[in-house]
Amino acid sequence: MAWRQFYRSICRDLLLWLMLASAVGVLGGGAAAIFLLALDWATQTRIATPQLIWGLPVAGFLIGWLYYRFGRQVEAGNNLLIDEIHDPKATIPLRMAPLVLIGTITSLADQIAKWTKRPFDDRRVLLMAGMSAGFAGVFGTPLAGAVFGLEVLALGKMRNNALFPCLIASIVSDGVVRALGVAHTHYAIPAIPAITWYTVLAIIIAGILFGLSGKLFAELTHSLSAQFKRIAYPPLRPFMGGLVIAIVVYFSGADRYIGLGIPTIVDAFVQPLPFWDAPFKLLFTTFSLGAGFKGGEVTPLFYIGATLGNSLAPIFNLPFAFLAALGFVAVFAGAANTPLACTLMAIELFGAAIAPYALLACVVAYLFSGHSGIYKSQRLGSGKGRLLAEKYAKKRLSDR
Repeated sequence: MAWRQFYRSICRDLLLWLMLASAVGVLGGGAAAIFLLALDWATQTRIATPQLIWGLPVAGFLIGWLYYRFGRQVEAGNNLLIDEIHDPKATIPLRMAPLVLIGTITSLADQIAKWTKRPFDDRRVLLMAGMSAGFAGVFGTPLAGAVFGLEVLALGKMRNNALFPCLIASIVSDGVVRALGVAHTHYAIPAIPAITWYTVLAIIIAGILFGLSGKLFAELTHSLSAQFKRIAYPPLRPFMGGLVIAIVVYFSGADRYIGLGIPTIVDAFVQPLPFWDAPFKLLFTTFSLGAGFKGGEVTPLFYIGATLGNSLAPIFNLPFAFLAALGFVAVFAGAANTPLACTLMAIELFGAAIAPYALLACVVAYLFSGHSGIYKSQRLGSGKGRLLAEKYAKKRLSDR
């Protein structure tokens, strides 16, 4: 009968995707664990040896040279991944693996698609699962990771047929990281305020500021990148940027604004911080990204959001931890145009009680970001599917 054939087909597809997505999750979790351990080692080494800041220009030149010599095809980073998911053309080069973390995991997922000879539509799904696995493994948020892989592609539209593979890849990736004993930072919120007209209004206003911060981060990064491209030889861009940062940090003592800044994020949940933490972190990070240093925008956005929320807390007479948590997720929601994934992240990190406030803050931030984003290859999910990256693509062509 027809219904038997239908359910037989469903079961076959579920089993297939369970195996493929699990493979992506295992690879993703392993890569994420190695990345987190290496990142912790690098952070501790830098803190213990402040003089290493003078190696930043050399590291910048090396990174620039590696991309210039071997990585021109993958220089777009996560934007390349988004482009490939929308319009599959060729397998993502394996050389992308050592260059960007999510690129590492998604490149490995694409190799699975190549080895198993999956059709283009299945390849899209595997690439999305790779992005989900990377996000979940690094931040310990499998639900947010699953939705992030769907939501980051197009504004206002998600491919629901990819939800099962993305969820399986996220759960497996997170499980692998935990099984390997790699811990994620814990953030505690002592209390969630009751829902009143005042708290709702305060969160709306804060959400607007979070969204504008995300918009400023994205647009300033793109603007600085365009300015640095005036330097003809690409490896000199991160060299010069690294030199400027090294000089500023060494002579001003601004160490708290470089690196991940996890201790400062944790402090934002427990005590008042200087109001200038958020803008200074934004300037240091956008300058670094604009100069050509790759990746590293997600945790700085969490830093900016948490410290901005911390500085807004006394203004709105709300708890530091509460507004720091909302800023943590909402600024990234505005910068990445992923309000649903960030709401789920808030629930996974801070508890279910924060859900209505997190959704409100993330949606408002998303609306007021004006669809500016750190990922220029995101598409609009309505109309004819116009690319947000149209101007960017034209600019790349003119640069050539």
